[in-house]
Amino acid sequence: DNKDKEKAQTLGYTVVDCSTVIATHVNKVLHQHSYELLGHEDVEHLIEQLKKSSPKLAEELIPNCVSHSLLLKVLQNLLIEDVPIKDMRSIAESITNVQPPSADANTLTQAARQGLSRLIIQSIVGSEDELPVITLEKDLEHLLLKSMQQAGNDGNLDAVMLEPMMAEKLKQSLAQAVQKQEIEGRPAVLLVPASIRMLVVRFCRHSIENIHVLSFQEIPDNKKITIVASVGQ
Repeated sequence: DNKDKEKAQTLGYTVVDCSTVIATHVNKVLHQHSYELLGHEDVEHLIEQLKKSSPKLAEELIPNCVSHSLLLKVLQNLLIEDVPIKDMRSIAESITNVQPPSADANTLTQAARQGLSRLIIQSIVGSEDELPVITLEKDLEHLLLKSMQQAGNDGNLDAVMLEPMMAEKLKQSLAQAVQKQEIEGRPAVLLVPASIRMLVVRFCRHSIENIHVLSFQEIPDNKKITIVASVGQ
């Protein structure tokens, strides 16, 4: 009631009404699942907008470089990691510049992320010159890369299996590093080689919250990297 509200505000609490709480929750859920809401009609609309501003680029993108279905998968991959897809020009240019041409969604997603790298970094640290990062020890990087190579080169990350005890230890170590960053009021950024980034993203998505997984190629030249933690096996 009003008395409790006034008392809470006097004690320094922020009082939010139920409708605001519900609306905030709904918006969060929609944001988290935006990639599931993106469909072929949305992709067609984005392509039509690109045709108006860059007709030759749009013509080169589809169907010369990718199909509608493959582009949809790439855009969904970006949304899963909270990367905006409004800048279709940069996304299209990045995809059409991939050499040799690829039909692998993960490869094209990585290319698109590099094209949007400044936007991605700005969303994490704003205009700060310094980027605090967590890294993986070299032995662990090599082990993950070897696991991917043994699983084959078809881009199927589901075929990559991590040893359960190692996976659990990695999960705990990353969680501790992320928590430390949060306590210090800094973003948790895990910096890894591009070759294993998608695998690490997949691992963190199901086990670690509030972590940004970046590749070295996504870091702009004007950002100073500071290693705050290194995680091993």
